[in-house]
Amino acid sequence: MAKLIVTEFVTLDGVMEAPGGEPSHPHSGWVADFMDDEAGKFKFDEVLEAGSHLLGRVTYESFAGAWPQREGPFAERINSMPKYVATTTLKELEWNNSSVIEGDVAAGVAKLKEEETEPLLVAGSRTLVQTLLANDLVDELRLMVFPVVLGSGDRLFPDSPDKTTLELAESHTLASGVQVNTYRPARPSA
Repeated sequence: MAKLIVTEFVTLDGVMEAPGGEPSHPHSGWVADFMDDEAGKFKFDEVLEAGSHLLGRVTYESFAGAWPQREGPFAERINSMPKYVATTTLKELEWNNSSVIEGDVAAGVAKLKEEETEPLLVAGSRTLVQTLLANDLVDELRLMVFPVVLGSGDRLFPDSPDKTTLELAESHTLASGVQVNTYRPARPSA
């Protein structure tokens, strides 16, 4: 059974929108001031650990528009690994090793977790991540918390009347001030 790992860039106020330069936000590209070799190594190690990527449509389109043109070990790894995409609008995926999750997303991801043996890595993909969390499919949540407050933008966690408890499994701070926190769902012991 594969472990499902969600990895996200978030601000101190929980915003995850437009970290890399997407035109949708007035502070787009907010991670750039903090990305260095140490942060790059963390992200590369995550990709090396994973067996495949699980992406929502918006993140898939962003990645597919950028990664195939890039070179180097990081790009080679991302471009060659299997990519599963949660989408109801895309039928044909042109990026190498990409396939659509058919039907119910939660059921499709649960099936993937059963069939795969190496970790499934989810980056970005806010709507997908919220669905995965709501269906208790996330095994690990890695948050790179950037020391910046944007004041507006889409947040990782939606407004909800429900309380979600997580257990902090690991935490360390990068030289840039970015804090990397790894959480796991606080599930009852069997």
